[in-house]
Amino acid sequence: LPRMSSCLPNLATVAPSHGLRALFILTTSFVFFAAVMFYWRTGEDAEGQVYSLPTQSRCAQFLPSPPSAIAGGPPPPPGDVFFVETSERANPSYLFTCSVESAARTHPGTRVVVLMKGLANGNASLPNHWAFSMLSCFPNVEIQPLDLPELFSGTPLAKWYLQSEHQKEPYFLPVLSDACRIAIMWKFGGIYLDTDFIVLRNLKNLTNVLGTQSKYVLNGAFLSFKPKHKFMELCMQDFVDNYNGLIWGHQGPQLLTRVFKKWCSISNVQDNMSCKGVRALSPEAFYPICWENWNKLFDTISSSELHELLKNTYAVHVWNKLSHGTRLEITSQALLAQLYSQFCPATCAKMKKDS
Repeated sequence: LPRMSSCLPNLATVAPSHGLRALFILTTSFVFFAAVMFYWRTGEDAEGQVYSLPTQSRCAQFLPSPPSAIAGGPPPPPGDVFFVETSERANPSYLFTCSVESAARTHPGTRVVVLMKGLANGNASLPNHWAFSMLSCFPNVEIQPLDLPELFSGTPLAKWYLQSEHQKEPYFLPVLSDACRIAIMWKFGGIYLDTDFIVLRNLKNLTNVLGTQSKYVLNGAFLSFKPKHKFMELCMQDFVDNYNGLIWGHQGPQLLTRVFKKWCSISNVQDNMSCKGVRALSPEAFYPICWENWNKLFDTISSSELHELLKNTYAVHVWNKLSHGTRLEITSQALLAQLYSQFCPATCAKMKKDS
């Protein structure tokens, strides 16, 4: 401003024949200066508040129908829905985002908590990634850092986690995920889901429940328990007492199967699927496509066949460890493409835009 005001005397002494030109230059200068100041201030404000923009402007492109609780309906039962990312990744995949979106849509009014180890650096804002921007459109989704020492504190898993040699084991990240889910269920209760699930319906009516992936093996990709439940306490103790990080699944499906057999005093899971307040649901509830047939997720299927296949299914496990390298034509009638379209339409729209 001082430099601009110093020009005024010179402009005032310009010959009358140039008066209009001088006035035009002066007006243009002020307009340009004001525009620059406005842009600078707006950019400065936006830089630190990327995720506090009005919901309408930020979410319209992602959400054709934002989720909302049914007016006047009963409040949801207590307990949150949890997702966990134990790696340092902070760039959610399409499937990860679909998992959270589908859970948020089927659980309006229930907190959907996404815990990510890659966010545990104390940064106040989320990384600049489309998935975070989209998921923050859902009022019930919370994305938080995963504080592992805090999570494991007060549990048998605390001492195990402090033993650094485990981090050199070939399956450390899956094992760490196995540890997180049973600690979360014991400490907080609620629902745990792996980030390769597509949720089809509300899960809040399931309590002290887990699923079987086959006739003989349980799977912890879905868990639903009350906090401080004895079954989860036994799982944590078995994790430590029978630890073997060199065998795939030993701390996960095999652990849950071991504990359930002891819990029910049985030698085969099929002998008793419900005892002492804990239920194991049949494979169709969460694993309608068994891991051996994961490629069926990419097969074309009619809408009627899909409905029949999933009529008793709560959520579909996609077996990402096996399927992640397979190309999905999102506009096709493949089973997985139809699930994206129906249960995570915002993620599906992003996939179509990117393809």
